[in-house]
Amino acid sequence: MILLQVNQLTKRYAADLILSNIKLEIQTRDRVALVGRNGTGKSTLLKIIAGQLSYDSGDIIKPKDVTIGYLAQHTGLESSLSIWEEMLTVFDTVRKQEVQLRSLEQQMSDPSIYENQTAYDRILREYDELQILFKDSGGYQYEADIRSVLHGLHFEQFDYDTKISTLSGGQKTRLALAKLLLSKPNILILDEPTNHLDIETLSWLESYLQSYEGAILIVSHDRYFLDRVVNQVYELSRNYIKKFVGNYSKYLEQKADEYERDIKAYERQQQEVAKLEDFIQRNIARASTTKMAQSRRKKLERMELMDRPLGDEKSATFGFSIEKQSGNDVLKVSDLAIGYDGEILSEDLTFSLNRGESIALVGPNGVGKSTLLKTLIKNLDPISGSFQFGTNVSISYYDQEQARLTSNKTVLNELWDEYPMKNEKEIRTVLGNFLFSGEDVLKTVSSLSGGEKARLALSKIMMEHSNVLILDEPTNHLDLDSKEVLESALIDYPGTLLFVSHDRYFINRIATKVIELSKTGVAVYLGDYDYYQEKLQEQEELELLEKQEQESKTSVVSTSDKTSFQIDKEAKKVERQKRRRIAELEDQMEVLETNIQELEELLCLPEIFQDHEKVQDIQIKLEDNKHKLDSMLEEWTELEDELKQV
Repeated sequence: MILLQVNQLTKRYAADLILSNIKLEIQTRDRVALVGRNGTGKSTLLKIIAGQLSYDSGDIIKPKDVTIGYLAQHTGLESSLSIWEEMLTVFDTVRKQEVQLRSLEQQMSDPSIYENQTAYDRILREYDELQILFKDSGGYQYEADIRSVLHGLHFEQFDYDTKISTLSGGQKTRLALAKLLLSKPNILILDEPTNHLDIETLSWLESYLQSYEGAILIVSHDRYFLDRVVNQVYELSRNYIKKFVGNYSKYLEQKADEYERDIKAYERQQQEVAKLEDFIQRNIARASTTKMAQSRRKKLERMELMDRPLGDEKSATFGFSIEKQSGNDVLKVSDLAIGYDGEILSEDLTFSLNRGESIALVGPNGVGKSTLLKTLIKNLDPISGSFQFGTNVSISYYDQEQARLTSNKTVLNELWDEYPMKNEKEIRTVLGNFLFSGEDVLKTVSSLSGGEKARLALSKIMMEHSNVLILDEPTNHLDLDSKEVLESALIDYPGTLLFVSHDRYFINRIATKVIELSKTGVAVYLGDYDYYQEKLQEQEELELLEKQEQESKTSVVSTSDKTSFQIDKEAKKVERQKRRRIAELEDQMEVLETNIQELEELLCLPEIFQDHEKVQDIQIKLEDNKHKLDSMLEEWTELEDELKQV
């Protein structure tokens, strides 16, 4: 069923065209991502669809009974009610039905009604109809739904009688999300819902949205989140929109393939145009060939000339370098306790940082990740314990709150004042690499968007050439393209990294080690985010098996003196190995299938199939790829069958 159609929608702000001829369709259970650079109009389009903003032309078609729920960026729930009271307001209609049911029950127990068969039958029919409606509206489970959503968004540690007015901005944002999820609109519109969520809460939200009965329209800069939730992508670029089927990674593949096809088609047409023009020029004046030349001219005039594919919009271009190398021992932290005003957030912290390492610091919100970074750069005093940096260590710090930027300065002076010995051209060149060009450099810092402030802060860090980068949520406010540029710059960085991020894709690309922070210490995992998750799962399975072992107190059941606990443990390990191998095979088979398709396409090209030697070489590669694919498919099938029997 089609829930929403947007046709030929156009939006301007004064003379500036923001959206042009936008077409978008949402059907039941669609999961749609709206992507594009910062400033392309994504939030504007969401507000228009949600009915919060007008548009200049076009149509938005929606059945009357279709409901839309919208959560804007930085939306905080403002209310004088308690957490529980505010969540109950979502179910006002259901609660009124509940009151009516209790009233009808009292009437049916009244002797004067009970003895009047006609009146009793009428009330009984009304009661039955209302009870069905109450059940269908979730009347028997709405309190359980409230508790489930509040628990998923990490409000389980709160007294539900807590007044919302006493909560922080981030907590109010999560409550606004909770209230919207409980209302269960037919179309759920979320603008950057992953802000203010830690990794555990993000995982819960992904699972919730995957099973959501309605349709979802999302703007998010979290690639990992988009890959797990969406099945369609609409890209906004240069005021126009284009649809791709699949998750975000599939969209990137399709976009790259499409650009490659378009550029090849454009180049082929340009070659044909050049040949036609050359033939016309050489033959139009000759009596014997003028008719042929005129025919070519008519063909050229009838030809619909392609524009050169534009490709991606301009990206930031930068890298981080160092002036001098640090010693091998960069940082040693011993029995450190951190917090504010004597209140300990986390203690017994002991870990080290070596040269060249890239460490991701993870943990739930409120455990002290940012506090630890501020303690290490000496913005905060430790409550107890110690830490020491090694020799030749120079530090640059990225503050997620951008408190180190001066609000009343221009972009140009913010950077130039730090490096007055450089000339204006050099400063403008650096800023240009971070997408500040022309008059942009004369904007005041206070007028910048979150993404622009992030790029400005990164430009200052790049100029410092420090050998240790301490970064607190560096991907916040950056669009997906800028994130990829930052990821590449940090991968190539020759120094040492310690960073906090809730962006799991970013952690996967950057981290060589994950340190999980808790209130009572740290746990170190020697790998990326996926490895960290795998180890957590192994620990959970091990704890479950140990619990079962304790409860059952199983005796030896095999000749090899293995307990059922050990057998289960090994079976789980083998199962994990098989699942990892299946994932590897699927990735490798996808590459082989692409190679086979490309080789088969090559065989169809005239310049190839007319060359016997090239055909032979390609045939050999093709057969080799097909043989490998068959072998992998056979192994994949066997492993799948084995897992089904587990």
